[in-house]
Amino acid sequence: MYKSDFGALWLVSESNSYLFQAYTLAPTRGMAGQNLSQERNSHIKQCPNVHSKEDKLCSGKKGDIEAEKHNKNQKERNVTTQVSKNEIKQFLSHTLEQRKLNKVINKRETLLGKKKNQRKLRIKGIQNKDLLKRNKNHSKKPAKKNFTDEGDQLFKMGIKILQQSRNQKQKEEAYILFAKAADMGNLKAMEKMADALLFGNVGTQNITAAIQLYESLAKEGSYKAQNALGFLSSYGIGMEYNQAKALIYYTFGSAGGSMMSQMILGYRYLSGINVLQNCEVALNHYKKVADYIADKLEKSEGIPVEKVRLTERPENLSSNSEILDWDIYQYYKFLAERGDVQLQVSLGQLHLIGRKGLDQDYYKALYYFLKAAKAGSANAMAFIGKMYLEGNAAAPQSNATAFKYFSMAANKGNAIGLHGLGLLYFYGKGVPVNYAEALKYFQKAAEKGWPNAQFQLGFMYYSGSGVWKDYKLAFKYFYLASQSGQPLAIYYLAEMYATGTGVLRSCRTAVELYKGVCELGHWAEKFLTAYFAYKDGDIDSSLVQYALLAEMGYEVAQSNSAFILESKKAKILEKEKMYPMALLLWNRAAIQGNAFARVKIGDYHYYGYGTKKDYQTAATHYSIAADKYHNAQAMFNLAYMYEHGLGIAKDIHLARRLYDMAAQTSPDARIPVFFALMRLETVHLLQDILFFNFTMRRKWKKLDNTLGPYWDLFVIGLIVAMLIFLLRNRYR
Repeated sequence: MYKSDFGALWLVSESNSYLFQAYTLAPTRGMAGQNLSQERNSHIKQCPNVHSKEDKLCSGKKGDIEAEKHNKNQKERNVTTQVSKNEIKQFLSHTLEQRKLNKVINKRETLLGKKKNQRKLRIKGIQNKDLLKRNKNHSKKPAKKNFTDEGDQLFKMGIKILQQSRNQKQKEEAYILFAKAADMGNLKAMEKMADALLFGNVGTQNITAAIQLYESLAKEGSYKAQNALGFLSSYGIGMEYNQAKALIYYTFGSAGGSMMSQMILGYRYLSGINVLQNCEVALNHYKKVADYIADKLEKSEGIPVEKVRLTERPENLSSNSEILDWDIYQYYKFLAERGDVQLQVSLGQLHLIGRKGLDQDYYKALYYFLKAAKAGSANAMAFIGKMYLEGNAAAPQSNATAFKYFSMAANKGNAIGLHGLGLLYFYGKGVPVNYAEALKYFQKAAEKGWPNAQFQLGFMYYSGSGVWKDYKLAFKYFYLASQSGQPLAIYYLAEMYATGTGVLRSCRTAVELYKGVCELGHWAEKFLTAYFAYKDGDIDSSLVQYALLAEMGYEVAQSNSAFILESKKAKILEKEKMYPMALLLWNRAAIQGNAFARVKIGDYHYYGYGTKKDYQTAATHYSIAADKYHNAQAMFNLAYMYEHGLGIAKDIHLARRLYDMAAQTSPDARIPVFFALMRLETVHLLQDILFFNFTMRRKWKKLDNTLGPYWDLFVIGLIVAMLIFLLRNRYR
């Protein structure tokens, strides 16, 4: 179509030249034609019927006249033709020049026209393409929207099932929905599937597939994927060990909004891990996470965290106080049903929050609290009031019911009930806002040692709610509450130290406090899943989860990860990398105050695990653990090194002292110390005997030279004579 348009344009320009040529030649042709027509007309007038048979005579007579006229006209025509040819030649030469100029002009105009038309056609083409795309997109938009909406719905259904899951089968159902949503392009579902592949939450752990999925998600801007890739790079799990790349991933993750990346960067800047140590930068990162956690904490009591240490002895680990054994739980249930009020309240609390490995179950919590309340338990009444104040599936929100149960508990002098009434008056729930009443109830509860009431008093003085602002009193109550582990009190203490409000500003103290709040995040739930994976024999899954928590700065996770690596049971890392990585993690745990980790570092340097043998460095770490943490194992090891002079000067007396101190510090050290001392004393005695024999021989040789070879017989005779003399004198 476009080519024919260009052809039409060319034809128009060419036809114009031809029309111009025809127009210039028209006068000459017109004159000749006019003469011929005049002759024909005169001939017709004279012989109108010349074609008929009867008029042949007329045509014959007139023939001569026509011939003469024809000759005369021919002469005139020749003269006219000669004049016309000269004019035509001149005109033709002029026309040819004009045509050449026209051709040049036309060529230029044609080229310009082509360019303009090409631009127009391009614009038209783009517009047509855009129209096609728009039409396609318009037709696809409803289908794509439906597809996306369906993926979102499947993801939400999966989350709901996962939150309400009570067994592995329900979790698998949730992840089936996540898989379907991921196929529909739902990024959040894809993140869930990648996490499942990495941690082995459902099915077999597949780190390679997880990395591929994380890399594709990272290209889409997923901050969770950025954080995961940073973690894997920092340990060299399934990827190249590259701390620089890990730092880049964490930086992008934190910029995208990853709280975990923020926390990791905070810990790195606090400890100077692959970055320059910078307290202020660490403070900035930790504060962002702490603000997020504090907002969550204000809406609920707190996030339970059970941190089991794998470094404990196996017999203690199987019956760990952090996790309630199923058989013990069944026994407690039996006693509670039999009327044990204290156990009823305890089981109610465990189910209310979901502690000790038990699932959160509001119905069971309310059931046990009601049984205990009927038996007259003030604590149970207060917890029922708390449930109705906050509202849940078993106890719908009701300020009136909450006030009723809080009053019942407060009348019995219960601190939780008094605190509950203070909350109702402070926030005006079911009663008018009355700061004076709230202050009165908070003070009564605080005097009884209830940390939440101490925090509320601190907050009133900090914010000036119903009282004059008093930062010193606020600090006092926040500090008291923080000693019992009240998380919001710790958060506000951190705020005061960070800004220098009421106290001398201390960046280090603020960071440590913020760090404590950050460690209450929902990610701490991995402690439980990692522990259960370890108990079930899934070492790789347990290691990955503990390692991620260790990267975030959890000391317990660092020691647990090092413990697993040291056992060399994991398969996700090469064996030659396990001891160096374990040493790195023991060192991080030791810096955070873990005495056992400090002893482990000494052991690694003593035996040359993951590093060169260095007795002097080993002795240094043992000394720190012994002096600072009074660790019996460190004392024993240091005593052994003093005994044998390994890396330090030999000192038997100091070795004896350290052995004795180890036995006094820990009853478990008494038997090893006993055998060590027996060995020490035996060796020392033998050395003394050998030394005595050696010195005596030298003295005897001197006597032989002085008194002769039989001096010993002389001495024996002298002794016998003295004995006889003494015996005679006695009998007299």
